[in-house]
Amino acid sequence: MKKSKRVKKTNSWRIKQQRDQFFKKSKTLGYRSRASFKLIELNNKYKFIKDNTNLLDLGSHPGGWSQVARQIIKSGKIMSVDLREMEPIKNVKFLRGDILKKNVKEEALSYFNGNLDVIISDMAADTTGNKSLDSIRTNQLCAEIINFSKETLKPKGVLVSKLFMGEDFVEVKNLAKSIFKKINFFKPESSRKESKETYLHCETLKTL
Repeated sequence: MKKSKRVKKTNSWRIKQQRDQFFKKSKTLGYRSRASFKLIELNNKYKFIKDNTNLLDLGSHPGGWSQVARQIIKSGKIMSVDLREMEPIKNVKFLRGDILKKNVKEEALSYFNGNLDVIISDMAADTTGNKSLDSIRTNQLCAEIINFSKETLKPKGVLVSKLFMGEDFVEVKNLAKSIFKKINFFKPESSRKESKETYLHCETLKTL
């Protein structure tokens, strides 16, 4: 892409952000990301984060979801995991690494000592410019997290994960249905209208 086109695209993105009510609101309230409002909406609807919840935030950078969780959770533990470094949040344990790697997974499980209530994931694969491919890769991540949650959550645990509407949507949905007793889909108002993202809410493992 030529430099002039890149600059034009960047300027267009900045203008769009400045007009975005949730972007403006996130700056006013001190949230690191407009995505904070997605978690607020999700929790208002499903009430899965409580005062004593033990919560694992995957793909946490820059920390918007962890900020929201910290505002609600007072006596539970929070761990945030990301491949990128994240600025510290008071009373939130940060672990840098790939949660799908054995050593990172083991460290996370050790922190919660088998007492994990909620997993939240706003992870998305790095974009390639091919929207169809990006959707597939992000949904593969979601599938990995669904399988991970089966191994790590308490029997009445909750998983919330980003998912894209696309050709493999049904496949991921069926995987979630095979592992959890209750599944729902919700697109927050704060999710951009043009985005194909939705959020999967899963509750209570079928092993119970």
